[in-house]
Amino acid sequence: SRARVRRLCIKTNEFVCLLKCLCTVMFFSVSIHIVTCLSFLSLESLEMINVDEVIEKLLLNPSHNPAAPPSSSSRGGAAVVAAPHISHSLRQLSEAEVRYLVLESRNLFMSQPMLVEIQAPVRLCGDVHGQYFDLLRLFDKAGYPPEQNYIFLGDYVDRGKQSLETICLLLAYKIKYPLNFYLLRGNHECSSINRIYGFFDECKRRYSVKIWKQFTDTFNCMPVAGLVEERILCMHGGISPELRSLDQIHKILRPTDVPDSGLICDLLWADPSEQTIGWGQNDRGVSWTFGADVVERFIRQHDLDLICRAHQVVEEGYQFFSQRRCVTVFSAPNYCGEFDNMAAVLCVDEELNCSIIQIEPQYGAPVPAATAAAAHGSYR
Repeated sequence: SRARVRRLCIKTNEFVCLLKCLCTVMFFSVSIHIVTCLSFLSLESLEMINVDEVIEKLLLNPSHNPAAPPSSSSRGGAAVVAAPHISHSLRQLSEAEVRYLVLESRNLFMSQPMLVEIQAPVRLCGDVHGQYFDLLRLFDKAGYPPEQNYIFLGDYVDRGKQSLETICLLLAYKIKYPLNFYLLRGNHECSSINRIYGFFDECKRRYSVKIWKQFTDTFNCMPVAGLVEERILCMHGGISPELRSLDQIHKILRPTDVPDSGLICDLLWADPSEQTIGWGQNDRGVSWTFGADVVERFIRQHDLDLICRAHQVVEEGYQFFSQRRCVTVFSAPNYCGEFDNMAAVLCVDEELNCSIIQIEPQYGAPVPAATAAAAHGSYR
């Protein structure tokens, strides 16, 4: 009798264990199914987003057709593009729209090389730093995509009040015109920098920390250099003592953060210096300065005509170096509302002739939140 009771207890325990296992399996199956369904619905909602409608909303002009450039007229043989109406009350994109821009552009960046090869004619722009209304003025004067092809050299966020509108419009144009519109990475497209200088706080205040992290993932996939017709090398910062062959840039693996030293760091952080012969210490505390002799040697070794970079405020919006072998382009006028500098766009035609479009400061317009003192800090 005791043996039968013992056998019955054992069978009961086995049944209970089996039941628990079945419940656990069913729970995980249901959980996975729910997660899969939610993911599918999320992807489906992103697929329903129309980039034209996003551009329309960002340009703040319901009558503007983003599938084509704004209407233009001819003045002196040059196209003068009519600006979209600029309202000081920005229309906020939905979080789904922002997420679509971030994820779709990440895929595009990964599908294109780390050193993008670009055909002329093209227009090269430097730092814009969240000065959204000035970015619209730049397009108004230099032309809207796809009427003009563009390379932006980085530093889209931080400092300015509208970093989100700025980067979202640029990403939207990248998605709309992937072979006519290129965005290179700047030193502010790095989490350790934009965590401090404004972009993180703007994302957190207006959307969520998760959106900022998704931007970080996309920034980690951006190309770091461009080559126009194999003759004009473009980057945000400068050249590197480690750069022996342009193939090294092609071989950089993504996604990648920006290390404290090395090739990627120099491409995003280095500066030319009239006072430097060879390579020197950079006052930023990061990367190097390089002299005119380094530029001349690099140009000769790599059979180039010009190095075009950004990264520094210059009074006229552009500044040549090393007997016009290197040029700095800066595209945020009256930077931080304090510098009174002009902005510039470098225009390269089919024959690789270069000309400059300048944009004057617009006083009384919305200005960035950053101060001149902050802009003079170790990181710029």
